[in-house]
Amino acid sequence: MTEAAIRPLTPQTPPFPADRTCPYHPPVDYEPLKNAGTMHRATLYDGREVWMVTGHAEARALLTDKRLSTDRRSPGFPVIAPRAENQAEVVIPLLGVDDPLHAAQRRMLIPSFTLKRVAAMRPQIQRIVDGLLDTMAEQGGPTDLVASFALPVPSMVICSLLGVPYDDHEFFEQCSRKLLTAETAGESKAARLDLEDYLLDLVVKKEAEPGEGLLDELIADRLAEMCIRDRVLMALLLLVAGHETTSNMIALGMYTLLEHPEELEALRADPSLIPGAVEELLRFLSIADGMVRVALEDIELDGGGVIKTGEGVILSTSMINRDAGTYEDPDGLDVRRSARHHVAFGFGVHQCLGQNLARAELEIALTALLTRFPTLRLAVPADQVPLKPGDTLQGLFAMPVTW
Repeated sequence: MTEAAIRPLTPQTPPFPADRTCPYHPPVDYEPLKNAGTMHRATLYDGREVWMVTGHAEARALLTDKRLSTDRRSPGFPVIAPRAENQAEVVIPLLGVDDPLHAAQRRMLIPSFTLKRVAAMRPQIQRIVDGLLDTMAEQGGPTDLVASFALPVPSMVICSLLGVPYDDHEFFEQCSRKLLTAETAGESKAARLDLEDYLLDLVVKKEAEPGEGLLDELIADRLAEMCIRDRVLMALLLLVAGHETTSNMIALGMYTLLEHPEELEALRADPSLIPGAVEELLRFLSIADGMVRVALEDIELDGGGVIKTGEGVILSTSMINRDAGTYEDPDGLDVRRSARHHVAFGFGVHQCLGQNLARAELEIALTALLTRFPTLRLAVPADQVPLKPGDTLQGLFAMPVTW
């Protein structure tokens, strides 16, 4: 590795993943690593030790290193939770393949997620957001912001984009939750198979009677060379990723702003700060905490040590985005900060394909919330808001608010 100077390995072996005690700060278990280098050993739930990367420059170097693989079938690929013990049984397009197959699959989707394409969707996103806020206003507070707003916004958007009937949202949202939070591999697999059956039926219908959604477009054109199972799995990835991540960011982002009233007031006084604030929230919250890889070859580290073939590598997003060597006062929220070079969407060839859409949804949702409900506040003490565990996307199970 020549892109970054890896500082010496440290002896701490914290558990990974660990639960957060504060919704917007990394787990306290990682605290000893802050000033102790950038490459560590961490212990998974089954006792296996893996590499844990916490340095920003080191992470960007490793995320562009072709000797690290995302293929879950590769020997030694880390399993970070019991629900993922059968992860090698199915190859998820994009997410679980390396180049050149990954590049070929990514090219199929790039035209659908360009800045121009997303810009054209903004009026529709705005209508969805305004409609949900109208309903909130009519029903009055208190309400659960997750159920009434944060989840429906991206769910409705991705359904509209893909051509998935929103009438089925309760089914696929429930399956998504089980897929990402189940305690056992069997429960997670059952949820995935339920989603596969649903999407197989939908794909077959679209092949017979094409509609106007992205799935229809892809099936008719760019996914034509894929087998039916891979088409279904591609649809599954787009559907689940398209609403789970953004819904967590909307709710947790608003919670974090409410807990930082000076930053919140700055946004209310100057809404032009919101695009930059979204980048800062993405950095600060790092809800997808842990990019998982395995070494296909030995990788010598500049600061000493070797990532050996078959060893797992966890890139801790929450720690990488708090690297004091990259960010001044990294544990402080600053909506005026220039934080665009964060790794909340990953880095390199596997960088999140839907990041333009996520940014648009977050900007529109937060702007509308702050404008429409200037007195929005938590309806319960902050420490009573239920947090999601550390082994899934970080966020809130519910967020009672009033105004």
